[in-house]
Amino acid sequence: MIDGVGHHRVRGVWGFKQWQADVWARFFKMMSMETPAIAWLDGNILALADAKCRVEDRGFLFGDGVYEVVRAYDRQLFAADAHWLRLRHSAQGIDLELPMSLEEIAGIAENLLMRSGLRDAEIYVQVTRGAARRNHLFPTNTPPTLLIWVQAPRLPSVDLKATGASVVTLPDERWARCHLKTISLLANCLAKEEARRRGCDEAILVRDGWVTEGTSCNVLLIRGDLIVTPPTDQRILPGVTRACVLDQAPNLGMAVVQRPIAVGELFDADEIILTSTIMELMPVRVIDGSLVGAGRPGPAYRTLATAYSELTHRRLPSPS
Repeated sequence: MIDGVGHHRVRGVWGFKQWQADVWARFFKMMSMETPAIAWLDGNILALADAKCRVEDRGFLFGDGVYEVVRAYDRQLFAADAHWLRLRHSAQGIDLELPMSLEEIAGIAENLLMRSGLRDAEIYVQVTRGAARRNHLFPTNTPPTLLIWVQAPRLPSVDLKATGASVVTLPDERWARCHLKTISLLANCLAKEEARRRGCDEAILVRDGWVTEGTSCNVLLIRGDLIVTPPTDQRILPGVTRACVLDQAPNLGMAVVQRPIAVGELFDADEIILTSTIMELMPVRVIDGSLVGAGRPGPAYRTLATAYSELTHRRLPSPS
């Protein structure tokens, strides 16, 4: 007779083995459960599910705010400087004063990451113009609302990366200042939903016959050892992952050209690669029902994705 844990009593060898199996089953079930997201909201740390904002917050009423999404690998924020600088640039672009310095925002994000216990994570940062009586005019003497949360990363499907994504081209119906990362994302959501309804994973947006970007990613067109991508003007977001990939390319024997891309060029590409903080690099297999290149992830994708994976696990400096 062998005593179990707590009030359970396990008899015999087979009883012990069953008890042992149950313990391991409970352990693996616990480990597979997603760690609850934690948040910092205007100075308070709490579970994300318990975070509440005022109904008069201008982010809620007008989409009046900016945001960033940062990845953490091995408990280290990746490319944080670039994200914080873009947050400030976006805020300046809509005449929104950040409630604290970038160093303080970075410190909160790092503290939340530590508290979360997550090894790999995604960090969401949002700043709105605050809560005030509803009025299209900007309020005066109203402090901005700052929300930061940390959660387990939304990892793209391994199978999808292995086979490649299916995309559809759609008209770019967003506003004219897409270089700012604002929370006004309705047009992006409509295009993403339309892609889903057509059985696709993503939409590549086209404005006046020219490729801009995806609904939540940048676009790289591959021809041999050449990467062609739209320039960073007001029509696209200057993606952090995009910049990392382009910076690495010359060391990998690939040249980079930033120029406008006509929509027809997509169908002559050897490869098409999508980039973003969450999906990292994603190969495209099909566009508008036509195979891209050989219809499978190509050598450029494999080279760039491997190099990016190695880069994300290096220690990078905190904002200065």
